[in-house]
Amino acid sequence: MKKKEISLLLLNNAGSTIKHITASGKLVRSACFILVLLTSLMGYLIYDYITLKKASFDNTYLQDKVSVQEDELLNQRKQIQFFANEIKSIKSTLTDLHNFEKKIRAAAKIKNKKNKRFFGIGGSNPDAIDTTIALTERHNSLMREMHDQVAGINFAANRQKEGFKSILSFFEEQRNLLAISPSIRPAFGSITSTFGYRTSPFTGSREFHKGVDIAAPEGTPIVATANGIVSETGYIGGLGNAIVINHGHGILTYYGHTSKVLKSPGSFVKRGEIIARIGNTGRSTGPHVHYEVHLNGVPVNPSNYLLN
Repeated sequence: MKKKEISLLLLNNAGSTIKHITASGKLVRSACFILVLLTSLMGYLIYDYITLKKASFDNTYLQDKVSVQEDELLNQRKQIQFFANEIKSIKSTLTDLHNFEKKIRAAAKIKNKKNKRFFGIGGSNPDAIDTTIALTERHNSLMREMHDQVAGINFAANRQKEGFKSILSFFEEQRNLLAISPSIRPAFGSITSTFGYRTSPFTGSREFHKGVDIAAPEGTPIVATANGIVSETGYIGGLGNAIVINHGHGILTYYGHTSKVLKSPGSFVKRGEIIARIGNTGRSTGPHVHYEVHLNGVPVNPSNYLLN
């Protein structure tokens, strides 16, 4: 059987044969097969290259994204560490203030309510917050701990505020009590007779002297020994021309033998304010002021109240 052949003629522009190539059918089929195989292989290689290129691009994108997320996590960890340190500092300051309050109460002998836990219940110490653990592992737990810390600080701050308010109230009350407590001499001069039993300069017999006598020239100013309201003025028995001041809390002061009273009943007077002038009215042996302090209606020793 004659083999099939394929001839290829190469012609010039004039139609003359330049080259005549003859190939068997088997060779042509083999060449076509190889050509198809090479084309397929080339297509596969191109596809694989494109796929790998895309995968490489995606990988680079993911790496960049992971890097950004890692930076964000690092910043979050630094912020959490910063807040943890701030919480620790604030707690330390509140504890110092609480201890300072206790010292004030102890020094001033101010009673305190039974102490509950200063920072309330719940919440760990800031030192117990482990910021080195990956945030993704315990994000909710860490946020809860931070919330508890802030809630504890808020509780302690409110308690401390109430504590200082009660101390302020105490000292305000003490200041008011001090303002109404007789604490200075009613006049400059010499004490000629003290509180207690003495020999009467009029009868020579033993009698109880309810106040102190301070001798000074007539007209010497007499001052209020504490804040109060003038309750009575005028001629009061043996005290002669006198003035009485009600200081509240059961405290009254009497100033007798004055030559002139400068305040009227109902007037508010302050400690050190001039209220009268020394005189020699009433049962008196010479110019002086007779000064009495009454506590709940009972005369007490004025010397116990004199700080000057």
